[in-house]
Amino acid sequence: MNIFLKEMKSHRKSLIFWSIGVFLMVASGMVKYESLSSSGQHMNEMLAGMPKSMLAILGIGDFDISTATGYYGLLFIYLLLMATIHAAMLGATIIAKEERDKTSEFLFVKPVSRNRVIAAKMLAAFLNILILNLVTFVSSVGLVGKYSNGEVVTKDIAITMAGMFIVQLLFMVIGSSLAAVKKKSKSAASLATGVLLLTYVISVAIDLNENIESLKYLTPFKYFEAKNVMFGGGFEFIFVLLSGLLITALTVATFLFYKKRDLNV
Repeated sequence: MNIFLKEMKSHRKSLIFWSIGVFLMVASGMVKYESLSSSGQHMNEMLAGMPKSMLAILGIGDFDISTATGYYGLLFIYLLLMATIHAAMLGATIIAKEERDKTSEFLFVKPVSRNRVIAAKMLAAFLNILILNLVTFVSSVGLVGKYSNGEVVTKDIAITMAGMFIVQLLFMVIGSSLAAVKKKSKSAASLATGVLLLTYVISVAIDLNENIESLKYLTPFKYFEAKNVMFGGGFEFIFVLLSGLLITALTVATFLFYKKRDLNV
């Protein structure tokens, strides 16, 4: 039994639906941009007159929406939310699914160690989020490039996708570690999504109140913001380091706690 291939097959339909969703999000966003592009400067002035709280809730930063890359920066937060929700749910369910589906006994009577099972599952989850990231990248380059009027967009989109992939990995291992730790692992997906939404709310709160900017280290949504990555000089080393440490620690926790837990069969 090839566990990796089994997991890839079982998540195939889900991946296709998420990929279609991402493509439609980018496509609809750029169609909207086309309708606004003729009055881009007017839109910038209108946005400048809107309350800061409204801009923060809508995820609108200091973007020049008269340009394709500026408008894509506005769209990016919604793509990031979609990708991280997928990653968090995938990380949790790929670990918890055996107990949910009552197949734990069937799987673990096989001559395969728990570490090998978890490694295969984590590799399948990694490949799923990588594929979704690549679909987002290709869709973005193709559709944004179509409306960019000669503006070079590939480099800016590539660096935002690299940042998004790191955040995807982080939420994937948050989901998997919660599933490994919790006695009732079936609730891990909802808990992981709750953590994701809480960190997103914190990021919005920071945009609303600069006095709590120090909380940015608590929310991955502040690590690789489009306005900083695309227009502010790339990645900040502290956020890359922090992400790497968290991903490593949570991956180790997934293996350690799942190896020790009593499985519900």
